[in-house]
Amino acid sequence: MPYLIRPGTAPAATEAARLGFGVPGYAHPLVAPVEWAELTRPGTPLHWAVLNVADGPGYRPDPHCLEAAGRLSNAGVRVLGHLDLAHGSRPFGELVFDARRYLDWYRVDGYLLERCPSDRAGLAAVRRTTAALRALLGEAGGGHLVLGHGTHPHPGYLETADQLVTFAGPWTDYRWSQVAEWTADHPPERFAHLVHGVPRSHLREAMRIARWQGAGTIFFTDRTGQSGPFEALPGYWDEIVSQIGPGVSE
Repeated sequence: MPYLIRPGTAPAATEAARLGFGVPGYAHPLVAPVEWAELTRPGTPLHWAVLNVADGPGYRPDPHCLEAAGRLSNAGVRVLGHLDLAHGSRPFGELVFDARRYLDWYRVDGYLLERCPSDRAGLAAVRRTTAALRALLGEAGGGHLVLGHGTHPHPGYLETADQLVTFAGPWTDYRWSQVAEWTADHPPERFAHLVHGVPRSHLREAMRIARWQGAGTIFFTDRTGQSGPFEALPGYWDEIVSQIGPGVSE
């Protein structure tokens, strides 16, 4: 088998688990209007979509992004602002400043903290940042935080966020990936997998891996490349939506 069974997970229960999409950030709405429109299609099992204006919120409100975010919110889709932690090198004040802009300008429902540290040494700083973001979002009634590690981090990070991205990378790595044993103690909705370069012929296998490894949120695409493989719709978007089945935003 090209993947390992998630420790302590029963096959029947895992296969029945409802997968949903987490969209890590399409291109600007002017460049990818079809992609943004697809996110409001009724019945699409969408957990969240990330708004990344210009490697962050930008320097002023973008009217096209305002319109796109508004349509998603009106459709009941959770919109997350993109914050780059730069593996722990971004200053705390700078991150909170960008987070405030996202909230004030686009009324986001939470944040994806990209390039999040994954080792124990970085945990204290991330905990401080997420606590500040929780307080900020609390002013608007709560929020959703996703840590974009891209790998299995120290388990302590799970206490600081709603979800962890425990895989982000190419299919050639994903199909041979292994799951950390500690994840078996937590439900699938706590984990997300983002995979590019997944051939159509391996789509069902990729979804099976996600279920067996205990991920509840996914984004698979056949697109490849080091920069921006997630910025456009996969060629099999309709197919993967129909395979997962109808759902509602959470």
